[in-house]
Amino acid sequence: MTDTLRIRAGTVWLVGAGPGDPDLLTRKAEKLLNAATIVFYDALVSRAILALIPAHVRLVPVGKRSGRHSKDQGSINDLLVQAALAGGKVVRLKGGDPSIFGRSTEEMAELAKHDVPVHICPGITAASAAAASATISLTLRGLARKLTLVTAHARAGEKLDLDWEALADPKATLAIYMGKAAAREVSERLIAAGLSGHTPVMVAENVSLPEERLVHTRLDLLGLAAQSIGDGPALLLIGEATKPRTAAQPEQNIMTTRLIA
Repeated sequence: MTDTLRIRAGTVWLVGAGPGDPDLLTRKAEKLLNAATIVFYDALVSRAILALIPAHVRLVPVGKRSGRHSKDQGSINDLLVQAALAGGKVVRLKGGDPSIFGRSTEEMAELAKHDVPVHICPGITAASAAAASATISLTLRGLARKLTLVTAHARAGEKLDLDWEALADPKATLAIYMGKAAAREVSERLIAAGLSGHTPVMVAENVSLPEERLVHTRLDLLGLAAQSIGDGPALLLIGEATKPRTAAQPEQNIMTTRLIA
């Protein structure tokens, strides 16, 4: 890159890595990765993005995925503080956008306790990338005037604590992050709250990556659709806006499945 971006020693940047495709990394994010001396990265950050980081930069995995936690949040907070107080130029690299289910508030609060300067570089979130891959819009005039983002991640043994009545809005698009394991419950709870079982749904796995898969179905078949995909991270998009359009679609390097009875 022709221009550079400097990170002051003792400063932390929370950087969004986007959904995984290195071409969807922002120019600012790439500059920050080149300016860092140490990068703490999540499990959802793709290998292709890590390959862009210069060899002299220290890479520290602190990944957290469902059922596989290498570091608890408190330990991650401590590592960031220690690296910054030691004079490092620190990047905390997170999948998607740091401010959307990225636990950025906890990290910023801990850094603030130690007077460590912290900044945020946003990234493309999975819902936007999935809609782009499917050539659909997350909002649709007259049909979807609202976009709601929630996470289906819950602690082991706990039920999802969501306002199902509010989420069962036929005039909205609902994006459920980390929703694959809870797909059947999501379907049942939304239908019980009044949303039609025929509501269009798209399950997006490995968004933006070469192995990306999009499954188009409907709400009453969501549990079955979720079982048809692999082990990659998945996002649920629910609402009329997710229905495939009849217009000609550009050629895409993805696997698309329709699971509609």
